[in-house]
Amino acid sequence: MPKELQQAIRAFQGQPVRLVDPEETNLVYVVLPAEIYDQMMQRLFYDDNPLTSEEQRNLLIKAGLRAGWDDPEMDIYNDLDPRRKL
Repeated sequence: MPKELQQAIRAFQGQPVRLVDPEETNLVYVVLPAEIYDQMMQRLFYDDNPLTSEEQRNLLIKAGLRAGWDDPEMDIYNDLDPRRKL
């Protein structure tokens, strides 16, 4: 590992370090501790927290829309719902 990178990592005391590649691409890279990276990846790709009521409702609405329940021809089913108050 280059000495400059080691010094930057020490100076930031475990926090992410931003590096720029000025010679070729001008891209910005982030060097971060593996523990932080692992936590981020777990949150991005797996969340075992139960869905909130609002999240459940939004998922059901999206599924219904994909299934065509917003089609005006499906309005007849609203009239057939026994729970619906007239």
